[in-house]
Amino acid sequence: MANTRQYDIVLLGATGYTGKLTAEYITSSLPTNIKWAVAGRNQSKLQSLVDEMKSQNSTRSTPDIITVASLSTPEVSTLAKKTKVLLNTVGPYHQYSTPVVEACAQTGTHYIDVTGETPWIRDIIVKYEATAKKTGAIIIPANGVESAPSDLIAYIATRLIRKVWDCGVMDVVASVHELKSSGPSGGTLATGLGLMDHYSAGAMKECLQNPFILSPTQLKPYTKDTIYPRNPEPNTYIRTPWQKWTGVWSYPRLGHLTTSITAKPNMAIVHRSAGMTPYFYGFNFSYEEYMAVGSPLVGVLIHIALALLTLFLAFPPTRVIMKLLTTYKPGSGPSKESTKGDVFELRAIAVAEQLAKQPRKALATFRFEGGVYELTAILLAEAAVALLTKEEEIKKSHGAGFLTPSCLGNEYLERLEKANVKIGVRQIGDVGSK
Repeated sequence: MANTRQYDIVLLGATGYTGKLTAEYITSSLPTNIKWAVAGRNQSKLQSLVDEMKSQNSTRSTPDIITVASLSTPEVSTLAKKTKVLLNTVGPYHQYSTPVVEACAQTGTHYIDVTGETPWIRDIIVKYEATAKKTGAIIIPANGVESAPSDLIAYIATRLIRKVWDCGVMDVVASVHELKSSGPSGGTLATGLGLMDHYSAGAMKECLQNPFILSPTQLKPYTKDTIYPRNPEPNTYIRTPWQKWTGVWSYPRLGHLTTSITAKPNMAIVHRSAGMTPYFYGFNFSYEEYMAVGSPLVGVLIHIALALLTLFLAFPPTRVIMKLLTTYKPGSGPSKESTKGDVFELRAIAVAEQLAKQPRKALATFRFEGGVYELTAILLAEAAVALLTKEEEIKKSHGAGFLTPSCLGNEYLERLEKANVKIGVRQIGDVGSK
């Protein structure tokens, strides 16, 4: 990318809940030689944000302010041409951000967001992948708590297996081992409810049933006769029909597992990573994700609650009622004080595809002590620096176009570890051992 661009980073949606956290992190933690700006539609809110930033880090110059009257493609194109990387926190993404992606793809501007909206990601890949490849734009959606931790944990587990045994991975089973959260932001709630209004039941079903929907070889309409690369069922520990029906099963070292509400978007991103680099991950690679629970009974109750939630979301009248009952409105979320005791930990076991008398496995962990939206801000901001620092290496390995968080590689992992994200991986013995 030409060095003539005015900014290294522009943060779009800086006055929203996640945007403000990202702006604060950039101010306090990113290199002071980063040239950046905040952008949004409300000049007075942006100015108030910049005034707050002045007191947080006296060694950093305050960001410039860019006001955009609308998120139309022509206006966002003018904004995109000014920066090397555009960070987008304007959601719901399916409602507002398609023109932003289009503008970045057309202008060769790198783009990163924190969406978890799989149907929308699929749409923008189909529409703008060819353009982004042509202009050299690197576009990385879902680089927040959905779905960067999942993608990175699968990557480091595979990396270890490649290094030690020089083979691919057959199965990765991951679990949200610990989650203490003060609750979702208003934007997250609005997104979840809005998706069902925007997309048809068939499109939503497609995204829920096909974990390979974002894989380069699977970007095609779902039918009952669609054949996927393989059934995403762990070869090492098959579940019984009863376990599938109740939603609860056990996996050694991970404990009792049940349905996770965020699993489907995460699985789609991880399978895209694997589909882009099958020689690294393995041609029989599969990833699935669950939530760890203290007992099977708790797991059954969670599974039933999520099934009922899915049912309620399928009907417009109940969606209207749920919108009225939401605690937070878009732009708001848990206070910083309330998130101090929050914890997020993801664990995963990867099984090498190489046949051996003693199964070869890796255990990977990703842990952050703090609010999940604070983690999202870290993931987003550090991804921008990794992309700015290693742009040529990333393009050499993966090319331009729609990439995934793990494509940012070791530089990204090292930056996250310096930001107090605890990431680890090690070999383990047989999956049945303690």
